[in-house]
Amino acid sequence: MTLSRRSLLTTTATATVAGVVPVPASTAGDAGGGAGGGAGGLRTGFERLIAEGYAPLAGRKVGIVTNPTGITRDVQHIVDVMHADPRVRLTAVFGPEHGFRGTAQAGGSEGRYDDPATGLPVYDTYLKSGAALAEVFTASGVDTVVFDIQDVGARFYTYIWTLYDCMEAAALAGKRFMVLDRPNPVSGRSAQGPVLHQEFASFVGRRPIAQAHGMTAAELALLFNGEFLEKPVPLETVRMTGWRRSMWYDACGLPWVPPSPNMPTPDTALVYSGTCLFEGTNLSEGRGTTRPFELLGAEGIDGRWAEAANELRLPGVRFREAYFAPTFSKFQGKTVGGVQLHVHDRSAYDPVRTGIGLLVTARRVWTDFAWRPDNWIDKLTGSDRVRTMIDAGAGTDEVTAAWQPELAAFRKTRGKYLLYR
Repeated sequence: MTLSRRSLLTTTATATVAGVVPVPASTAGDAGGGAGGGAGGLRTGFERLIAEGYAPLAGRKVGIVTNPTGITRDVQHIVDVMHADPRVRLTAVFGPEHGFRGTAQAGGSEGRYDDPATGLPVYDTYLKSGAALAEVFTASGVDTVVFDIQDVGARFYTYIWTLYDCMEAAALAGKRFMVLDRPNPVSGRSAQGPVLHQEFASFVGRRPIAQAHGMTAAELALLFNGEFLEKPVPLETVRMTGWRRSMWYDACGLPWVPPSPNMPTPDTALVYSGTCLFEGTNLSEGRGTTRPFELLGAEGIDGRWAEAANELRLPGVRFREAYFAPTFSKFQGKTVGGVQLHVHDRSAYDPVRTGIGLLVTARRVWTDFAWRPDNWIDKLTGSDRVRTMIDAGAGTDEVTAAWQPELAAFRKTRGKYLLYR
């Protein structure tokens, strides 16, 4: 007997359901519920949804915003699982930057096509917002938009603004919106870094949140709906159980799929909210190497940078003199010198402070240091303050002190929307 692909997926989907422990009704809304952290206790939003037999989506025509990170713990893609299950009516997929199947590099998407695996129409959301994105949702014919993408905890990682744009567009189009929650891989510790100034808003920062926000996707959705959307969307969140704010990704018992081509490991996510600032300079941020955002450098830099960075005695991190040859992006095919970050105490490590310290020392030891001509650094940091202070000779402590009042205000607002202890 031969099985069609849909029959095979239905079989595996049933096996997945059988392997999920249903969440008791008494703990379904408990932010600290479940059997504890790790593989035996943590349940993602999708795992809870499937354990409930997709009851929250009963009778709805569903479209999902996702990418390769939308997987089960046995690494099936949730689109394949949902498409094969008669209990949910999945009729469309919406792809963000890098695409639904993740084939595009930074600044690209996959466009509109029919998914060969499922036959579902895939719509492109990248660089669409407002009325234009609302038209996409209307054209798809769905009545509920579901979001399930793994974030990495940094304001300038664009998936959270895909979330924001989709919520805004769903409200305009009269659609319901549901967020299936996943862990913040760098823990849900206190927010760090400067808060965006609204006049510097862009797709790497739509609204005033901290550079390292310390929130999950569901928490951000609640904050967006409560603080920023002029027309709030009918919003449902499916929380995780068993996740605590102190948990790092390696304690979650979940497989890691790179959310984008240059985010290969959770270690990358750990440093990203600080070292991505080097996108705003003429130095390589490590794209085109096997350790993007952990390797930084340029032609003409030698061991003096690592020495200067180590003299800052930044908590939880050390710097190694490093040489590398990027295979693409800045300095493609050229050997450059710089540093590699080695985080030895991630609880003490402050990625944003570290990023500022590296900018300050790079400018002091390398005479060819320059900001990108378009002042992209202002978009990344959320204002022109970091650039102008460093240009004026300010040190790490002075720069980081400047944003503390706005960060304290954001932390207070953030506290209203936290779902987990």
